[in-house]
Amino acid sequence: MKVSEFSKHALFATLRCGELCIDMSPFVVRVRSDISELAEDIGRMYQDFPVLSPNSFADFHVEVSYERGIRRWVRPLARFYFDGRPSFIPLPVHQAFPMLEWGINWCVAAHSHSFLIVHAAVIERQGMAVVMPAPPGSGKSTLCAALINRGWRLLSDELALYDSKNKQLYGMARPVSLKNQSIPVIQAHTPAAEITLPVPDTTKGTVALLRPPSESVQQVKTPARPTWIVLPRYQADAEASLESLNKGKAFMLIAEQSFNYNVHGREGFEAVGDLVDSCECFEFTYSRLSDAERVFDDLLASQIKG
Repeated sequence: MKVSEFSKHALFATLRCGELCIDMSPFVVRVRSDISELAEDIGRMYQDFPVLSPNSFADFHVEVSYERGIRRWVRPLARFYFDGRPSFIPLPVHQAFPMLEWGINWCVAAHSHSFLIVHAAVIERQGMAVVMPAPPGSGKSTLCAALINRGWRLLSDELALYDSKNKQLYGMARPVSLKNQSIPVIQAHTPAAEITLPVPDTTKGTVALLRPPSESVQQVKTPARPTWIVLPRYQADAEASLESLNKGKAFMLIAEQSFNYNVHGREGFEAVGDLVDSCECFEFTYSRLSDAERVFDDLLASQIKG
């Protein structure tokens, strides 16, 4: 059964009693909420995701619910809970869905040490993956959102999951986070894209979530071979420029952007080394998404010919 097969009433009822177990492979997340607007956003953004039996094992038990007491009624706030414990400060209730997304990211990054987890977008085509590690403001999520609507498969826009045993990349194919000016940019680039209403005044500015392509969700259990590491940088009015990146610098970048590099110790060092060694590494400056699409298509074509 998929999320889309629930009526609005049934989905909210399932959320209220904490029985919504969503298969976000490679993890299962059990979600509870008493916020009807959050149920609507989950219904739209996760419509293609499988729902498991309420008795299924879940890796993470999360909740986003109204703050108790008077704040339930006066300027209502929502709070995120992990395993029944409040985990972050409460936020205005209209930020409930972004809070859920941020909370799930935190759960995975802080607790899933079977993978080397890197703050990076990952997309795939013909079995070959591009890893785009970058700090906030680099334009990686905008670039990721554009490319997955032009034939690339989404693995993740935030968390690259690298399995050091089989040297493959995995992702959860969850909604893509768009911020500030990237929202109208993607709306203009892909008018048919399904995007939540923009949420203003968050700690990250105005945010919205883009529904992942159905094909990406359907293939979420299929890993990809790391082939390129691309450090993107948006620069207004710049011509598209793809330049080689020294592998030593790429190693340091991946290590710095990894959430659990230190947790893995020597194995983490070796995992980052293996990941970098398996990839061609580049720095990419762009301003126009059409140019970016051409550059990434050329990367793919050169790999196939080579």
